[in-house]
Amino acid sequence: MSDTIELVVEAQHAGDRLDRTLAALVPGSSRTTLQKHIEQGAVLVDGEPPARGAKTKLEAGQKIVYTPPPPEPIELEPEDIPLSILFEDAHYLAVDKPAGLVVHPAVGHPSGTLVNAVLHHVGTLEGAKGDVRPGIVHRLDRGTTGVIVVAKHIRAHELLAAAFAERRIEKTYLAVARGELRPPKDTIDTFYGRHPTQRQKFSSRVAAGKRAVTEYEVLESFDTASLVQIQLHTGRTHQIRVHLADRGHPLVGDTTYGRQAHAIGRPALHAYRLAFTHPIEGSEVALEAPIPEDLGALIESLRRGE
Repeated sequence: MSDTIELVVEAQHAGDRLDRTLAALVPGSSRTTLQKHIEQGAVLVDGEPPARGAKTKLEAGQKIVYTPPPPEPIELEPEDIPLSILFEDAHYLAVDKPAGLVVHPAVGHPSGTLVNAVLHHVGTLEGAKGDVRPGIVHRLDRGTTGVIVVAKHIRAHELLAAAFAERRIEKTYLAVARGELRPPKDTIDTFYGRHPTQRQKFSSRVAAGKRAVTEYEVLESFDTASLVQIQLHTGRTHQIRVHLADRGHPLVGDTTYGRQAHAIGRPALHAYRLAFTHPIEGSEVALEAPIPEDLGALIESLRRGE
């Protein structure tokens, strides 16, 4: 069974519905899933099943105990999803991930992912049986485009994962951030963790946590935005988006850490380059993904002052 989550209702959630509060406090949860779990008896309020189920109104100081049931198994199936291949050998496959493609199956996305596409292309991946993330060493957000590498067998996975953990991978991103960054070149080095009140978000404004290091340089400034090159020295979830937003410069199109939507329909972020020493062959591998059409169009419109 999954780990039990224990929460105490704070004053700001007094009077809110149980399902809405849990969705705000439990990372990666959805109200639909939580409502189902509440009906199944997975949630107790002050040691008792909630009288009105998901609609139960909470009081400050109440204790919530949530024991998520085991997830339903996901059967991985190969799917004929087109891949833009940047590199391939017997050990690794590198692709240029498009916006909208989820990396691996999860709740809400049981199929149509990069893993399904790789299974179709490769035929088999070691560890695929019973693992919804076979071969996945690093991830990109659904809306982020660019270079991602998949390991074809377990040894290749272990070696590349070690290289990422030891920061021996060069990771270069391009982003369009709102406003003019000052200074135009800097390194952001902070603690990093869950947002203190919005648990589905992350923050660099925390008193303790893991270390996050983002080096940036403004390549081009426009009237309302900046084209930024970023070297990522750690790999925290949403790190670039959070670091720039916490500096007052959220990415164009990022409605999670910014406030304004944009026609691009996603955060303006592209994993442009990935370079490393091949963990098995010893050769130098440098992979680059061209700027996608939507991001290129955004940059050109900014250059025209639109």
